[in-house]
Amino acid sequence: MENKNLWRQFSTQETPFYLYDFNVLRKVLVEATKWSSRFGYKLHYALKANANPELLNVIRQYGIGADCVSGNEVKHAVNCGFHSHDVVFAGVGKTDEEISLALKTRIFSFNVESCQELDVINKLAQDEGTKARVAIRVNPDVNPYTHEYISTGQSRNKFGIPHAELKSVLSKIERMKYVQFMGLHFHIGSQITQMSVFRELCQRVNIIQKEIESMGYEIPHLNLGGGLGINYDDEAIQMPDFETYFKVFYQTLDRRAGQQIHFEPGRSLVAASGTLITKVLYVKETPGEELAIVDAGMTELIRPALYQSYHPISNLSSDEDREHYAVAGPICESSDFFTHKVLLPRVKRNHLLAIKQVGAYGEVMSSRYNLRQGVRRYHVDNERKTETGKEICTLERTS
Repeated sequence: MENKNLWRQFSTQETPFYLYDFNVLRKVLVEATKWSSRFGYKLHYALKANANPELLNVIRQYGIGADCVSGNEVKHAVNCGFHSHDVVFAGVGKTDEEISLALKTRIFSFNVESCQELDVINKLAQDEGTKARVAIRVNPDVNPYTHEYISTGQSRNKFGIPHAELKSVLSKIERMKYVQFMGLHFHIGSQITQMSVFRELCQRVNIIQKEIESMGYEIPHLNLGGGLGINYDDEAIQMPDFETYFKVFYQTLDRRAGQQIHFEPGRSLVAASGTLITKVLYVKETPGEELAIVDAGMTELIRPALYQSYHPISNLSSDEDREHYAVAGPICESSDFFTHKVLLPRVKRNHLLAIKQVGAYGEVMSSRYNLRQGVRRYHVDNERKTETGKEICTLERTS
């Protein structure tokens, strides 16, 4: 799905910058919604992956709702055109102000993560003169086999309510006048590549459902969260395996008649559409490796430094023989590396490198550490039309 000729068209722009290809984004959205709609599943895009308004506008056009983890994300989603009834709000530390905002916005559901949060929601809903729709986020204690910093569904993680406390939480909701129980929410982690993990999640959900139903409760909504990983290791960008992913849930989950199933994809929808373009400042010899110093760093893309993750890298300026390089940024931190070993065509000063599959958890996690300039972004969209109907390629910059 990558387009090196497109990347090269931006060779005169000041680096570093993010370049988003909305044609790639649309291809992914078509595939995701094709398979989710086949099984009657509702999608809510996880704004934390990338909250660019231009990108959100495209996603919204495919009938996808919004998954938010802060009050500002709730406000941003609605401002970008998402209907409030398609917004779900999770997060282990919702403030009173954020809860009040979401109540006024009339969102679809709060994904509640503690008994104290329930008390606060009930009180604020009373003050607002409304009834809050809530789903209980359950910690199912499932190992997602991903990086420990993005594991969210094990007993040692801070997220959700332990399975053992569910009965008391449901009893508490029964006594509340301003809270309406909508269902259960699960989210076990991010960048999960083993489908057996999702199968195990379904089996845990099946057990929990039966227990709750035996207490006399109905569960009209089940939210299974997100977590579908992508292949960062392959040089060529690949379509996420939405078919297998959704079929696992269809085949394993005991869905009740009339029950609505929700998912919260983020990375799998937007990662492929984003590329970070950076310029080589220097090539220096160090013991045991050649080191390409580029003008992007952990301030623009922190994932390699934070998660020890890898993103494919291409040299847009050279077709010479390939050699091994380490690629590092200019930030005053020893962890500011994109990779310690990648095979690239011969690299020279002022060459442009493309760091790929950065549409998720890239720009949105950028910072101005070392008093860096804020990173620029551009997007290309060939589906936008002139008044005469002729296809155009648009270049837009946002700082």
